[in-house]
Amino acid sequence: MPGASENPRTTMFSRNKLKLGIFSPNCSGGMAVTKAPERWDASWENNLKLAQMADDAGIEFLLPIARWKGYGGETDFEGSTLETITWACGLLAKTKRITVFGTVHAPLVHPIFAAKQMVTVSHVSEGRFGLNIVCGWNQDEFEMFGIAQREHDTRYEYGQEWWEVVQKIWQENAPFDYDGRFIKLKGVIGKPKPYKWRPVVMNAGSSGAGRSFAAKNCDFLFTVLIDLEKGKQDVQSIKGIAASFGRSIDVFTTSYVVLRPNRKEAQEYHEHYTMKMGDYAAVDHLMELQGLHAQSFPPEAFKLFRQRFLGGHGVYPLIGDADDVAAELAKISAAGFIGTTITFVNYLDEFPYFRDEVLPRLERMGLRQSVKTR
Repeated sequence: MPGASENPRTTMFSRNKLKLGIFSPNCSGGMAVTKAPERWDASWENNLKLAQMADDAGIEFLLPIARWKGYGGETDFEGSTLETITWACGLLAKTKRITVFGTVHAPLVHPIFAAKQMVTVSHVSEGRFGLNIVCGWNQDEFEMFGIAQREHDTRYEYGQEWWEVVQKIWQENAPFDYDGRFIKLKGVIGKPKPYKWRPVVMNAGSSGAGRSFAAKNCDFLFTVLIDLEKGKQDVQSIKGIAASFGRSIDVFTTSYVVLRPNRKEAQEYHEHYTMKMGDYAAVDHLMELQGLHAQSFPPEAFKLFRQRFLGGHGVYPLIGDADDVAAELAKISAAGFIGTTITFVNYLDEFPYFRDEVLPRLERMGLRQSVKTR
């Protein structure tokens, strides 16, 4: 079966030097842990409008978060979410070019069911579906499912077997058995096969085991950007790991955008929705689940990290006017990242200004092509 990179319609392999995706619009609140009344309402209507707007603007992809329960607090941050595979299928049926990912917790979804589900979306979208594999970390969600979570590195060993089964279903024409450490199956078969090529695959990982899994199996790895110098080193390290497997991989990061006509206004709004209107109970639960409370941050570093989590789930902030945001995106590209995801407090309200002001600047920098010239 041809790989996803051979798909001429897969926007993930566009000629843009800096690729952009929109992250987490399927979750209430998006990525901003705030009580601000204008925070994101993840209704289907809003998601559809956003997807079509992003598609028309030439954004490469949409990436959802797979969430099964919220983080509490006054807003129950991310408590109302749209399931990612059916979400992706609906959006792909209503868009033309954009890639839409489904995020799948491998330990929670049987690989035979997942393979059939994803191949269906592959046909609906004529190959524009992507898979984001998650091997699991949210302990309270696993408890809700009644499933024991494995030790950290063992999760990726299970994920390897899960992904091997899915690929064999997509590739093999005769029934096969699978006898792994975790997964044991008899007489497995699955038809139809994916639409012309397998879905593009990504994984987010910062640990050694996570990065090795992505380097061995995926087209793209997502990693959190703390600062640009460390990010540059991370990209080089990840590419080196992939080379040791005889593969190449591109690296994305993720960011949140606070864009206003001038820098002062952007900074003031960032301070307003994070520090004045932040949902502190929700963000503390989120950070606890991420394990950050167990680390020995100096007070000023912890305050910075907490504001990043309030602002956008702990990812890299892009705050300022259009020149500031475009310049920071150029630095991300120069560090070796092939692109980044972006989020906003309210995607529908704020993305049009980003589209109209930042995208043309990126085009003038040679980082992106105009939709009209592609």
